Amino acid sequence: IMPLPQKTDILVIGSGNAGLSAALSAAQTNPTLRVTVIDKSPVSWAGGNTYFTAGAFRTSHNGLHDLLPLVNNTDAAQASRIDMPIYTEQDFTADLQRMTGNRTDPALSAALVRDSRAAIGWLAANGVRFQLSFNRQAYEVNGRTKFWGGLALKTQDGGKGLVEDELRAVRNAGVDVFFDTAATALVTDPTSGAVVGVEVINSDSRTSARNKTIVAVDAVILAAGGFEANPQLRAQWLGPGWDCARVRGTPYNTGEMLRIAQRDVSAKTAGNWSGCHCVAWDANAPADSGNREVSNEFTKSGYPLGIMVNRDGERFVDEGFDMRNYTYAMVGRRVLQQPGQIAFQVWDARTVAWLREEEYRAEVVRRIEGESLEELAEKCAEVGLADPGRFVESIKEYNASVEGVDVQKRWDPAVKDGLATKGLAVPKSNWALPIDKPPFLAVKVTAGITFTFGGLAVNPETAAVISETTSDEVPGLYCVGEMLGGIFYDNYPGGSGLTSGTVFGRRAGRAAAERAGRVED
Repeated sequence: IMPLPQKTDILVIGSGNAGLSAALSAAQTNPTLRVTVIDKSPVSWAGGNTYFTAGAFRTSHNGLHDLLPLVNNTDAAQASRIDMPIYTEQDFTADLQRMTGNRTDPALSAALVRDSRAAIGWLAANGVRFQLSFNRQAYEVNGRTKFWGGLALKTQDGGKGLVEDELRAVRNAGVDVFFDTAATALVTDPTSGAVVGVEVINSDSRTSARNKTIVAVDAVILAAGGFEANPQLRAQWLGPGWDCARVRGTPYNTGEMLRIAQRDVSAKTAGNWSGCHCVAWDANAPADSGNREVSNEFTKSGYPLGIMVNRDGERFVDEGFDMRNYTYAMVGRRVLQQPGQIAFQVWDARTVAWLREEEYRAEVVRRIEGESLEELAEKCAEVGLADPGRFVESIKEYNASVEGVDVQKRWDPAVKDGLATKGLAVPKSNWALPIDKPPFLAVKVTAGITFTFGGLAVNPETAAVISETTSDEVPGLYCVGEMLGGIFYDNYPGGSGLTSGTVFGRRAGRAAAERAGRVED
């Protein structure tokens, strides 16, 4: 086993998509430099939160013909049955602005959108296996496969496959990757303020010894994730109740690199520190970390096809106010605000067949089934429903609000079909079918936190970290991935997190390599 180097040109902290993109970009920009990745997690947790994603990448594109050369799961016969609208840079920008209430940083979001297609082409050229996301982003309607929500690409085997492919690419590029190695301080030059070293604690797996050492560097790229796995920081920064959210991904994203950067170089903060990506999540999932076997399958994103009611039997959110991939990242916050931080998703025989098998099959979720609404309510009461009578009333009120509509003609889950309730205090704006055809299905959900939106302020061109004290760049320090603040507020368009990691990872890697090359000269 190779020992940790005493000196490396570029040190990347974090082994997720953003960190590995940055390392690969640096190594390709200047192959003579030594690039090293460290991660405090053991190798069995390699890839950080990336491993737990569905591997979706949002990109602007010119339609199906533009994406077919990137993917390995579509033949000509299949392609002839696919309807995929063009997704322009203007569309991507509009989605970012709509999702964030126009608060996304204009320069950061412009960079994200402008570089999105090139970033995905670059990953593909480096061995990342892309596929069309049939199971998540398309519905079969009248014999045609209709893609929806501006999102079409995923990686083969989701996040697991993405991490495998990126680790192979960085190792092929000569990058060394060390696990069980935690950064504990940034060391700066007293005169210039440049980051010249990183103090690390390295666990030796052979001897169980823990060694503290300083690695000398020319540049550091922070890619260590947000604070979503730290219950104290969640309560402190996201607000009351957030310490009770379930952690969807790695237990190692605990926020200390954000605090170290603020402490050691006065890094300026940016973005939505009380905001996060939070989904409806299996209420029986583990509390403090994801499960690497089940991974993303604990997500419960079928609510647009049915309704959600809280513990008291009340609906509390418009399940159909937008396409799922524009609402799933904020719906967990609504669940967290409910009594007991739980809710029940409910469907009838009409829509159960449309639910994604990987999320709702009996092997991964407790399916609560009943031949009548009353029986369903009684069974939900056994697992936490407090008011079964109100639960049945709520569903009947909902059903009455969609009566008289010729639902089968108009219902189309691949578009906003305008099939809406009438007269309810909490409307359902699209896909409002009655829930009256037995058998009935319910699933108990809670809030699963994915990543936090608050981060560090950077120069959008290079991802260089900005100093709170001087408002100048901190020489030799860059920040990417979840740690970069300012792009997402309250919500985000699905698939844009991984794209951001690669877009700014590439920029940071390039800038760090150019700096390190100058220092070497």
